[in-house]
Amino acid sequence: MEMSNWKGAAGVCVNQENEVLLVLQGVPGEEKKWTVPAGGVEEGETVEQCCVREFFEETGLTVRVVETLHTRAGEYEDSKVSFEVVYFKVEVTGGEIIFDKEDEWIADVAWKSIAEIRELEMAYPDDVELIESLTVQ
Repeated sequence: MEMSNWKGAAGVCVNQENEVLLVLQGVPGEEKKWTVPAGGVEEGETVEQCCVREFFEETGLTVRVVETLHTRAGEYEDSKVSFEVVYFKVEVTGGEIIFDKEDEWIADVAWKSIAEIRELEMAYPDDVELIESLTVQ
């Protein structure tokens, strides 16, 4: 049985106020959770390009990749699919926060402080530590 490999990218953006940009998203009809903007790599694009595109699609902001942070890898429950998500530190270069009210996947886009993040329902709780490492303590 051949495993299919899913590759994705995530963008972690911390602003001058020490807040991180998060997206409240999830499967339509299911409970939404907060996550950094992320998505799957499309054919012909690098993970960096994927990160920038997904960030723009989900938030309306254009960003540039500053550095690679880490890679989260694993397998889904049935382990027919392995995944690898590369996290990048990004900074905003333009645009403004807009999200499509018609989009059934995304419910909100907002800057959140570290104190708030600890209280939020995060899709990937271990992201919190990574985000905290990027904030000015």
